[in-house]
Amino acid sequence: MPSFRAQLDILGLLPGHAPGAVMESAETALGAAHLVEAKQLDVVAGVPRITLRFLVEETDYETGAGQAVQAAVNMRHAVERVATVGPLRVLRRRRNRWERL
Repeated sequence: MPSFRAQLDILGLLPGHAPGAVMESAETALGAAHLVEAKQLDVVAGVPRITLRFLVEETDYETGAGQAVQAAVNMRHAVERVATVGPLRVLRRRRNRWERL
């Protein structure tokens, strides 16, 4: 099964939400349709960034990429309910490296 990553910069929390709600909402949204393999929080140039790695059922390249992008967009919408976010990045694992879709 192809492996993908969804990355999202977190610019701030919305009032009334705990920091843990960001990762929880992201994982719940992705996990509704795909297996989430790993999740992490990094700080890049002073900005928190969540990264979730997930699997998409084996299909042709375009269909799998489309499903991954749609899942990542759904994740972004879920996170936007609890935080302000930056750009969404979706990457696909090809051989030994991650390629941006």
